[in-house]
Amino acid sequence: MPSWTRDQIAARVAVDIPDGAVVNLGIGLPTKVANHLPADREVILHSENGVIGMGPAPAKGEEDYDLINAGKQPVTLLPGGCFFHHADSFAMMRGGHLDVCVLGAFQVSVKGDLANWSTGAPDAIPAVGGAMDLAIGAKKTYVMMDLRTKTGESKLVDACTYPLTGIGCVSRVYTDVAVFDLGAEGARVIDIVEGLSFDELQALVPVKLVDARA
Repeated sequence: MPSWTRDQIAARVAVDIPDGAVVNLGIGLPTKVANHLPADREVILHSENGVIGMGPAPAKGEEDYDLINAGKQPVTLLPGGCFFHHADSFAMMRGGHLDVCVLGAFQVSVKGDLANWSTGAPDAIPAVGGAMDLAIGAKKTYVMMDLRTKTGESKLVDACTYPLTGIGCVSRVYTDVAVFDLGAEGARVIDIVEGLSFDELQALVPVKLVDARA
């Protein structure tokens, strides 16, 4: 089945981030977005551990492990960037000062509910971090994830079965095969990987999709 690579998904997200936006990139896959932001577009990247004004990942051999993001990955700092107390960072998140946050997820419902901190399994290690604050505090919450689990189950569902991070907070989902807008009309497909038809995409998920491609 055709699919986008992780870097292609990140590049697709970067296209949708507007000039001047203040953006938080969650741990894992979302951090790749920083490497695909257009050079002529000013996007201010925030990290919940207390950094703002990050640039792309450093070149190999130029890492500074005193300058890291929330996932403990080394980052670069653009001119004007700074770092500050963890409490100030969460005040930014909770105070509605982020335009966009991009998070990973275990499940997202067609209503925009987000489950990304635990599968609820007995041996699962809860890892909520600042996800709840980000999901609710940001003006827009985007999710990046594979459409299906390793066992073939859809992560886009009618209702989440995992513990929720936030209710009705996700507006757009970027996956390895399609991009979905979520809202009152349910899951609207706005982009599909080349080589995959709408009907083939519909067969991958248990929810009714709306073809909203221009």
